[in-house]
Amino acid sequence: MKKIVIFDMDGTLIDSKKDITISINHIRSTHYSLAPLSEEFVVQAINMEVRNLPKLFYDTDEYMEKDRLYFEEHYKVQCTKNPYLYDGIAHTLNSLIDAGVKLSVATNAPTPFAKLMLSSLGIADMFDVIIGADKVSSSKPNPEMIHNILDHYKYDKSCDIAWMVGDNSKDILSAQNAEINSLFATWGFSPLSEFEQEIDHPTKILEVVL
Repeated sequence: MKKIVIFDMDGTLIDSKKDITISINHIRSTHYSLAPLSEEFVVQAINMEVRNLPKLFYDTDEYMEKDRLYFEEHYKVQCTKNPYLYDGIAHTLNSLIDAGVKLSVATNAPTPFAKLMLSSLGIADMFDVIIGADKVSSSKPNPEMIHNILDHYKYDKSCDIAWMVGDNSKDILSAQNAEINSLFATWGFSPLSEFEQEIDHPTKILEVVL
């Protein structure tokens, strides 16, 4: 029997809100002469199930190509400056690997940024697959990312078991849509949820999986 744990990245493995906010505010200032947004507002907006981020961030009805390109250019440099692992993540990952559990990442962030950030924090090599929204036709809550990861492991639901760990309703819904287990992380960007399987510290993953 294979055990597989799939992690969300932002707000689950790492706290990245400072750099995301800096890059968004840089575009707001440079392109639109708008006042800066708070980290709390940015995180809340990103985690909304239904939202118009261009309107919330730049007061535009749709995402302008100049904003997308400039954000990617700025964030590529910015994204490794301030992120940090949540307390207990490194221990949890090492313990899961020592127990033979397979680890991967499914994030709505672009894959190159995810790999860059996780590499800068020294944990990228712990994951067999790191997949972002740019690698699928639809991001979470669509289950396509999870299906791709499960296919990599030749997952057989009759004998294997898999979990999705995330701090967002989209993570949990993607797990439900893929018909795997889920754990909602309350230590990240969303401290409250409506889901039953909540965990308040990364080491609680060990109690469930092991």
